[in-house]
Amino acid sequence: MRDGLTFDVRDQGPIDGEPVVLLHGFPQDSRSWDGVAAKLNEAGYRTITPDQRGYSPSARPLRRRDYRLFHLVADVAALIAKAGGGPVHLVGHDWGAAVAWAAAARHPDLVRTLTAVSVPHPAAFLRSMITSTQLFKSWYMLAFQLPWIPERLLTVPAVSSAVLRRTGQSPAAAARDVERMRDRLAVRGGLNWYRSLPLTDPRSSLGRVEVPTLMVWSDADVAIGRAAVDANPRYVAAPYRLETLAGVSHWIPDEVPDELAALILGHVAQN
Repeated sequence: MRDGLTFDVRDQGPIDGEPVVLLHGFPQDSRSWDGVAAKLNEAGYRTITPDQRGYSPSARPLRRRDYRLFHLVADVAALIAKAGGGPVHLVGHDWGAAVAWAAAARHPDLVRTLTAVSVPHPAAFLRSMITSTQLFKSWYMLAFQLPWIPERLLTVPAVSSAVLRRTGQSPAAAARDVERMRDRLAVRGGLNWYRSLPLTDPRSSLGRVEVPTLMVWSDADVAIGRAAVDANPRYVAAPYRLETLAGVSHWIPDEVPDELAALILGHVAQN
């Protein structure tokens, strides 16, 4: 619980294992990490996987400003404190990666290693908006600023399924995520992450990361281009490594969980 909100959290694996916190993205929830978490648990790691702000039914504030990055990072810091105080191995996909980058920059004492999946450092992402075609890839972020219309569309199963499948989701993963998107409040909670962006001070996400960092990107990602990823080293003052998965879509944790888990395990074992 934080700020009067109660979060659903999956705490799996050996309780005395090194903790790995897994942060999901839009429009998913903690289940997107099931395949990865299972492999990490088998290797002796404890995985802590929350349904984040807007996704947990008892953690859905109504105001856009309550979804600013400051609050999302504070949620993660509170979770780490509740789980034992850290430091933890922090892993994030999609929006979860953006939060993980910011958390690692703001709270290096809480983060032992960072693994960012699909989404680069927020400052690298912003830079790519003016130096590449990333702005065109991110058109949906502007569309999500519209009131009511996005949630009305995304709660229609045929629409949300088509969107997910066209971006590379498997039928099974798409069916899982479409089912949770029938709940308009759940969809609105996720959309509020985007709608809070005009209210967020860009300086809040521009800090350099000073913990060992692994970036995992896939070259069939329709949402994130290579230019954004290539700008990452500017914002990491620690050992940094990029792994590119050929032919894999944006939905890396669902599509290749074993391969992603192996990369995470190799990264945390070295640090």
